[in-house]
Amino acid sequence: MNLPRIPFAHLPTPVEPLPRLSEQLGGPALWVKRDDQTGLALGGNKTRKLEFLVAEALARGADVLITGGAAQSNHCRQTAAAAARFGLACTLVLTGEPPGQASANLLLDQLLGAEIVWTSPQERDATMRHVERALREGGRTPYLIPYGGSNETGALGYVFAMQELMNQDVQPDWIVVASSSGGTQAGLTVGARLFGFQGRILGISIDKPEVELSRDIVADLASRTARRLGE
Repeated sequence: MNLPRIPFAHLPTPVEPLPRLSEQLGGPALWVKRDDQTGLALGGNKTRKLEFLVAEALARGADVLITGGAAQSNHCRQTAAAAARFGLACTLVLTGEPPGQASANLLLDQLLGAEIVWTSPQERDATMRHVERALREGGRTPYLIPYGGSNETGALGYVFAMQELMNQDVQPDWIVVASSSGGTQAGLTVGARLFGFQGRILGISIDKPEVELSRDIVADLASRTARRLGE
């Protein structure tokens, strides 16, 4: 199984009980897995995906990473940080209008040396492909990371996050995650089958209808990720 990976995340992340919230809600034992502590420019869940994505980019000889998201995207901030760490250029395709003064994640993107291209949400993916073509025609070797880092390479980060969780002596009945690009949920779903998790996984859609997310995005990505693993 050929799965290039560069282990730069701060793993394993801790699992912490939330006793006061459990009491407030009247009973369920709640735990939180602190994937805000993965490192890489303030951390976040995309760092797990980037361990595999950056490894694949370097294996292909890439010299620039391209990805896209909202102006304050955590994924874009972590991608810019990964590029800076490994000596790669980075172009971020951000949606909306450039603000008069950068702040928060956008400011960090700039401090990390990323080039910013602005576009509309509807044109984001097309603009990313245009940037990729332009860089390639200019003699660069770009590596295009999809929105949210969610493809069969990035989802591997959460396949192995499931293994990590099961090694932490926590046996949840449910795992609940926010879901949009689907990579985290798809990876956990494949990891559940691979490592024998007996509970349920619930994705809470932040921006798409339930059927579109579960059938067209998560199920398709989980299938492609399983095939990548030879499952």
